[in-house]
Amino acid sequence: MTEEDKLRTYRGKRHFDRTREPSGEQATRRQDAAAPAPGDEPVFVVQIHDASTMHFDFRLEVDGVLKSWSVPKGPSTDPHDKRLALPTEDHPMAYRDFEGVIPEGEYGGGTVIVWDRGTYRPMSHDKKKRPVPFGQALENGHATFELHGEKLRGQYALTRFHGREERSGGSAKPTWLLVRKATGEGKSTGEGKSTGEGKGAGKGGGTPDPRRARSVRSGRTLRQVAEAPDAPRWEPDGGEKG
Repeated sequence: MTEEDKLRTYRGKRHFDRTREPSGEQATRRQDAAAPAPGDEPVFVVQIHDASTMHFDFRLEVDGVLKSWSVPKGPSTDPHDKRLALPTEDHPMAYRDFEGVIPEGEYGGGTVIVWDRGTYRPMSHDKKKRPVPFGQALENGHATFELHGEKLRGQYALTRFHGREERSGGSAKPTWLLVRKATGEGKSTGEGKSTGEGKGAGKGGGTPDPRRARSVRSGRTLRQVAEAPDAPRWEPDGGEKG
């Protein structure tokens, strides 16, 4: 499947003459988007999206696009937390930098901030301990990876939950779980920075409070981005202002 095909659903839901979201028609981060160069880890981004319902968007670079999941409660640093993750359409690589306000009435209308970003290392293996390509691991329904973010660090897993689907927009979506993995005597790998940004955080600061959380891109909260006219916003020609 070509990158054009992968982004068809994404583009079909948006009017790029009305929203500052990237269309994905500009050059992506890599001209050869089929796979990262040797030693060049793929990227991830977690965005907080204050739309009709508040949620986190968890995105991993896979084969030239950002594979995406909506995580209502956000990723947690506590291995005991199992976070529901609902797959959404693939997004263009340029979306990893998107922060701003999607106009009311447009698909996903609301404010978006870049809560965390970084790179990740695929860690999926088969029963014989041989590495499995990350895209294939997702197709198989279980993928493990290590995040190297500004807030999230350590091993995580995405697992498709067989036999259960969530209803959304009149259609059923596969249910996935996003979980922080534990190693040794129940301790999670890597410490990273605390994600407990203000009151409302989960156990041990494992879950961020979305309304108090700050962008790693601008240092602003959702409210500050929504109210600031100079907040970073995507320009249709590929430039930015703010």
